[in-house]
Amino acid sequence: MRAIWVVVAMVSGPALAAAAEPPAQAVRGQAIFFDEKAAAQCGGCHALKGKGTAVGPDLSRLARLSPGAIVMAIRATSTEYVQTVTLKSGGEFPGMPAAKDETSVQFYDLSAKPPVLRKFDPKEVSSAKENSKWKHPPSTAGLSAEQLADVIAYIKWASYGDTKAVNPADTR
Repeated sequence: MRAIWVVVAMVSGPALAAAAEPPAQAVRGQAIFFDEKAAAQCGGCHALKGKGTAVGPDLSRLARLSPGAIVMAIRATSTEYVQTVTLKSGGEFPGMPAAKDETSVQFYDLSAKPPVLRKFDPKEVSSAKENSKWKHPPSTAGLSAEQLADVIAYIKWASYGDTKAVNPADTR
């Protein structure tokens, strides 16, 4: 079977070869990305290659950046996307805006794992303002330089087939 993929890759180019067999570093990064027990749990909010929960921003937009720039995004303690949603009933949660019209407003509740879509009558929401409490989970997950390099390798491979290794030194 492997011989078939090698022939197909030779005819179709490196992107298909990368899709068929990710490098070992990307395999390790994928395991970290989708580990439901990990504090980072990237796949709980982000999707790549059709797997995960597409609540957060599309990470393939970051894939062509340098490892240092990607680490800066991973370690961001706050994001422009998350708001603190306060309900008139007294509840509060970190929310990612999903949809809004005259009759309803929807947020992904990021306090739930995986995030849950919640729908409200606009009159039920007291405020939705800049996030001041929620932190991007990877910023506090304590990932090592090697683990960050592996995750970045996976993001790059899953986004555009990059098979080049990511040096852990480039994540500091």
